[in-house]
Amino acid sequence: MDSFPRSLNPNKHLREQFVSNLPGSSMLEVSALLNNVALLMLLRHTFCSQTVNDACRSLKSYLASVALDYVFLVLPTLLIFTVLAEWVYICLIGLLLLLVFFTAVKRTYSLPYMEGPNASRASISSYRVVTMFITCLCILAVDFRIYPREYAKTETYGASLMDLGVGSFVLMNAVTSRQARNIKSSMSWWKAAFKSTTPLLLLGFARLASTLSLDYQVHVGEYGVNWNFFFTLAGVSILTSILNVPAEYSGILGSVILVGYQSWLTNGLNVYLLSNERGTDVISRNKEGIFSLFGYWGMYLVGVQVSYYLFFENHTTKQRSKHETRIRICLLTIMFWILTLLIDRYVERISRRICNLAYVTWVVAQNLQLLALRLLADNIIGHKTLCLERAFDRNLLASFLVANLLTGLVNLSVDTIFVSPLSAVLILVSYSLALCVVMVLIDFSGVKYKFW
Repeated sequence: MDSFPRSLNPNKHLREQFVSNLPGSSMLEVSALLNNVALLMLLRHTFCSQTVNDACRSLKSYLASVALDYVFLVLPTLLIFTVLAEWVYICLIGLLLLLVFFTAVKRTYSLPYMEGPNASRASISSYRVVTMFITCLCILAVDFRIYPREYAKTETYGASLMDLGVGSFVLMNAVTSRQARNIKSSMSWWKAAFKSTTPLLLLGFARLASTLSLDYQVHVGEYGVNWNFFFTLAGVSILTSILNVPAEYSGILGSVILVGYQSWLTNGLNVYLLSNERGTDVISRNKEGIFSLFGYWGMYLVGVQVSYYLFFENHTTKQRSKHETRIRICLLTIMFWILTLLIDRYVERISRRICNLAYVTWVVAQNLQLLALRLLADNIIGHKTLCLERAFDRNLLASFLVANLLTGLVNLSVDTIFVSPLSAVLILVSYSLALCVVMVLIDFSGVKYKFW
């Protein structure tokens, strides 16, 4: 008599090998991929004739607007990451020319724009949503052969599209944090830490329990045996709550932490963290996740001061113009790109796995580049918000959780590494459509889970 399969995931090891020992692509190609998505967002904004409030007055107009958002933003992004990956630079040039053409035709350069501390909120929200779109599409696409292997996470050193994921999440949290906005908490530090970390720790343990019970594939070299993304976010939150410094000085502390951690890495810690040898203790089994906390913590602190410097400095007594903010963010972007190239060449190559100094400056440079592009386009696209953009922005964490649940369901139902290219595209389209529908229904129902 045939026995039942011993595992819900019989191809677990094949799937783990499929995303292992990868070298990545190049910083230039990753930057081109991000700019493609940003330009798609800007193009959709130029076609958007309704404000989000107008579109939400009826379900019919709301769904019509969301359908256009999906066709002009999500679907092209998915194709660029998969079947059009070989033409990424051609796509970038084509999208740029289209944006120039349509903005010239519409003559929207004279659009009024806001000033003051809230003027950049739309740009920050768009940046966050673009980052979330990319993350949600890639976490499933990477399991299919149609997704280029050079876009998947690197094993040791190198830069890839998916390497930006956890770093961008940490930086996003820093940009919109209470510290960056200089909002004082009425709670004691331990109460604030408990409130902010408890949901993340619960999610981290829930993910750990689900991966173990379902025998789900886990790339051990990413965080360790038991560590995961949510534990990293919780760790950063705990460290920040314990040592809470004013936003105008947080970058100094972050730089000291990053330089000290990098010195430790170059003096032998990197060899230990990148080796495949593990002991039986908790630290050794999860060495990548635990030690990389120093890098992510330093990144968060730097991000807090950068955000404060760009958007929230003295906002009660001074209204900085959009022009000044644009100049500042462009100068910072150039500075962090120069630092990245120098550190990557002369100190240590970029490594997401250990979150070294080159990785931190690279993540900051890429994210500032996205923000700068959105801010520079404000006079072209105005301040309209897309319906799909609002749905994700109001429930950003929820969208990531839904994407993870859908990804798990697909992986447990389909042998993704053996799927044909056409079937892979259809599955990814269905997945992305389902994700958008769920988020739109949550938003239209009035549910809002967002900290701003």
